[in-house]
Amino acid sequence: MDCVRLGDGAVTVEVKVQPKARRLAVLGTGTDGRLRIAVTAAPEDGKANRAVIDVLAKSLGVPARTIEVIAGATSREKTLRITGDPAALATKLGALA
Repeated sequence: MDCVRLGDGAVTVEVKVQPKARRLAVLGTGTDGRLRIAVTAAPEDGKANRAVIDVLAKSLGVPARTIEVIAGATSREKTLRITGDPAALATKLGALA
């Protein structure tokens, strides 16, 4: 997956967020190569960012505290850092795509 980069004890993943969607879901990979995530929260006061973290944490089976937004906090295109076993996380992310 082009949107995932393995690091030391973590992975980074590039996502594109669809705020104010009808449902919470990981929608696979978009044409831009980013993982698409739909959230029902509005993009105000960090609500959409928290929703993205919650949806991804649930989909990956990891605690939400292991995921942080490291770039694009006010943009639809974000970079997230997920702490944990990089190989296992990459496999799980690949299954979501």
